[in-house]
Amino acid sequence: MHNRIVCVLITVFLFSSFVPPATAQQEDLARQVLVEINLVRTEPLTSIGFLRERRSRFQGKYYQIPGTTDLLQTSEGGGAVDEAIRYLSHQKPLPPLTWSAGLAAAAAKLIVEQGRSGATGHGSLQISGMQGRIEHHGAWKGRIGENIAYGLDDPRSMVIQMIIDDGVPGRGHRKNLFNPVFINAGVSCGPHPRFGRMCVIDFSGRFKEKVQASH
Repeated sequence: MHNRIVCVLITVFLFSSFVPPATAQQEDLARQVLVEINLVRTEPLTSIGFLRERRSRFQGKYYQIPGTTDLLQTSEGGGAVDEAIRYLSHQKPLPPLTWSAGLAAAAAKLIVEQGRSGATGHGSLQISGMQGRIEHHGAWKGRIGENIAYGLDDPRSMVIQMIIDDGVPGRGHRKNLFNPVFINAGVSCGPHPRFGRMCVIDFSGRFKEKVQASH
């Protein structure tokens, strides 16, 4: 099998090599994101109800934000939600992803950098992109991938939006979520100066973390 790299950046709704420890709240959010990912991987039909509720809030390409009268313009409208429902109705269950501290650390590097710079995307000023960040923390086989979400702080909403993948050609976020090659994942979340919050999910086939030297 050839090694493959997949990077995708979620549509937004609304420089140092040192990575400081995440706050308890950020760590809990990161863990909950993986819980939601594993829920849709192992029981894909469970998310159809959430998607149908979201679909009921569309008026053409406009989505009514829950608890408000505000309308949010989307790229594709309710049709993208309908397509996601059809996709999940045929999606076979997959094994859950195993948490990887090394992949979470790789994701955290991007959180720290963009938290300072306000940049977006998969590139990094300190280490050469997603692949460089991941390989700094271990060795991977098969495939690696990365999803980034900006401006969302609810784990379920974040994963639902990745499944819908409104305006994303090829549905790259969704493909990463349901890629059977992926075995491990690590998530890191933190503040972003432009969008309030961001979360990075790094995926891998079999991942072997580097042994940290003791001091």
